[in-house]
Amino acid sequence: MWHIYYKKERDKEVTILEKPVPGCWIHIDEATSSDLLELTNLTGIESADLQDCVDKYEIPRIEKVNHHVLIFTRYPTDQEIGLYTSTFTIILSDQFFITISPVHSALVTSFIEQKRHFTTIDHNKLLTMILLKTNQEFTSQIRRVRYNVLSAEKEMIHVASEDITGLTKNEEILNQYLSSLAPIRSVLEGISSGRFTDLYEKDRDTLEDLLNAMKQSEELCTIVLKSIRSLRDAYQIIFANNLHKTIKLLTSLTIILSIPTMIASIYGMNVDLPLAKSSLAFVVIMVVTFCLSFFALLVFKKRGWL
Repeated sequence: MWHIYYKKERDKEVTILEKPVPGCWIHIDEATSSDLLELTNLTGIESADLQDCVDKYEIPRIEKVNHHVLIFTRYPTDQEIGLYTSTFTIILSDQFFITISPVHSALVTSFIEQKRHFTTIDHNKLLTMILLKTNQEFTSQIRRVRYNVLSAEKEMIHVASEDITGLTKNEEILNQYLSSLAPIRSVLEGISSGRFTDLYEKDRDTLEDLLNAMKQSEELCTIVLKSIRSLRDAYQIIFANNLHKTIKLLTSLTIILSIPTMIASIYGMNVDLPLAKSSLAFVVIMVVTFCLSFFALLVFKKRGWL
């Protein structure tokens, strides 16, 4: 689905157009093969070069195709189970600023609603603002994961398997974030070098600030990952220890209860046995059974097996 935006520096609101004009921002949401073909006809970019734009596993990178600059990035999303980031492609063309998303992108909608002071004509400035918005989304999600981990932290004695599962899921989310942040930082370094697009001094300063913010997001993600791994390892040790105690208790009870079971089995045989003709046989056997079981209980308790 195509969305075409146009806004000058002095305009208060974004104008939505029906057809592309020079200086507009073209955003293709939930891009399909027909959308890419239409984009090829508009810009002259080969369709083979655009196929990576709809690859949901594409790694962030930057490349130059003729006079077009293709910037592949990722941003946090949870629209697909097991995948917590989504591909987001930015194309710098001579006349158009183009963004492509293979899924519905809330990033663009949020950007337009929150960012009032931008223009679609200045491509470098718009690029920097979108990348800054992407970094803010990563930072926000990393902090959300950190809050979820801390709020779910329990007393060590009450650790359950669900707690370990939750930590493992949060660890996978942060690993995917980190695997996206590091390549995006390389992309920013490539842009700031000036090899792909001409930059003014102000643009370089802004990119430098953005690069530092991206490094801080990486460091925050790494710190939270270390905390999660430490907490998960502690949970696993406590969980395994509790399981060991439970098994030891059940084993001890099984041995203790086997004493009366064994005596009952012996006196259930159809042969001559001691006390077989005594009227006090049942009482004597029960007392002996109780004493043996109680003695076994004391031994297990003294040795710490219970």
